[in-house]
Amino acid sequence: MTDPVVAPTMLGNANLLALPKTALLSSRRVPPSAVMRCYDWATEARDAGRCVASGFQSALERDVLSFLLRGTSPIILVLARSLWKSVPKEFREPIAAGRLLVVSPVLQSARRVSEETAAVRNGWLLDHCDEAVFASLDPNGTLARLVAARPRLRFRVLD
Repeated sequence: MTDPVVAPTMLGNANLLALPKTALLSSRRVPPSAVMRCYDWATEARDAGRCVASGFQSALERDVLSFLLRGTSPIILVLARSLWKSVPKEFREPIAAGRLLVVSPVLQSARRVSEETAAVRNGWLLDHCDEAVFASLDPNGTLARLVAARPRLRFRVLD
C-alpha cells in the first residue's frame, strides 16, 4: 500500500467533526499508574459531554470506549482499516442516536491494521482534534515523532 492517505470514508453523524474534539492516544506500553488516571479522565470527559476521538484499538483505549458508550457524549472512532461490512452491534444505537461517527482515513482495500495505516489514523486524529491526551507517550516512539511534527498541538500526557 503505497498511498494510504485518502479522503476519509465516514459512517454516522459527520456534524460531530464541527465540535471541539479531544484525541485519545497511547503508546503501546502504559505504566500501571497511568491506567487509573486514564479511566478517571475518560469518566470526566464522558460526564462533561466532551467529544472524544480515538482509534480505540489498544486494550486501554477499548476500556475508555466502553466508559464513553455508557454515557451520551459524542464519540469519533477513527479506524486504521476499512469500514466494516456490517456495523458491530455495540455501535448501532450510538450511530442511530447521532452521537457516534466512524471515520476511516485509509484506502478501503486496507482490511487489516498495519503500522502504516495506524500512523495515518494517528496523524488524522492529531490533525483534526483541538487537543490530544496521551495515556502514555514513549519519547522514542512513533507517536512522539507525530507530536513533534505538529509544534502547535496542545497535548498532555497522563502517565
